[in-house]
Order: sequence, then C-alpha cells, then structure tokens
Amino acid sequence: MIRFKLINKKSKIDGKGCFAAEAIPAKHKIGNLGGEIITVREARKRIRQQKKLAMVEFGDGHALDASVHANALRFVNHSCLPNTYMRCCYQQVEFYSLRKIKAGEELTCNYGETHHDGKRPCTCGAPNCKGAI
Repeated sequence: MIRFKLINKKSKIDGKGCFAAEAIPAKHKIGNLGGEIITVREARKRIRQQKKLAMVEFGDGHALDASVHANALRFVNHSCLPNTYMRCCYQQVEFYSLRKIKAGEELTCNYGETHHDGKRPCTCGAPNCKGAI
C-alpha cells in the first residue's frame, strides 16, 4: 500500500525514477515496495538474468523481487544524500521519508551494501557522492 501519490518518470540519476506527486511530510511512512517473495537461491538465479537489479534480501533465506508485481516504489534510485530510507521487516520493504519531500522531487534511498560490491558508478550527483554503489 502506498500512502502518497507517486509517479514514475525519467530520472537524471538513472533511467526511470519515483517522484512525489504531492508533498510528503518528514518521518512518515510512504508505503511498501511491491514484489514477489522468493528464496535467496531463486533471487540469485534471477539476478544473473536481469540487466537492472530489483532485489532486496531479508537475511532469513528469502528475498523480494521488485521486478514482479512492482509498484511505483520499485523505481526509487540510490543517492548518497537520500530523502527516504528502507526498513525491512517481516518480509516487507517499507519506505519512510527522512525529511519533507516536495511535490515533484525524486525519492531516493541509500542502497547501502548491495550486490554491486562497489563496482557500479554512482550518478546521484550529491555533494557527498562516494562515486560508486
């Protein structure tokens, strides 16, 4: 369930992005990432076949494949200076605002440690950009 109006459109960060269609207050739940719950083993098989990653591993042997049954939050791009954060619990991925997000602003999240292992260039454009994900 998504609690605020969001739209997906072209992003300066990476291909398509997720944008707020209305203002989102600070420290509010935005919604849950849509996707299919699968085993980590199946997730790693699928990752080898995908050009862009859309997986979140939970640490309990399961993962969420956000390329299946996706919603607008699937296109939240990485930023070294994010305006949202992801919280994983009970095989769900929840997004929360870190600060007030203006209508028209792109939603971003720090992906943290990912399957990219620092090999993918970061294009977030933040002043504190680390240069790689």
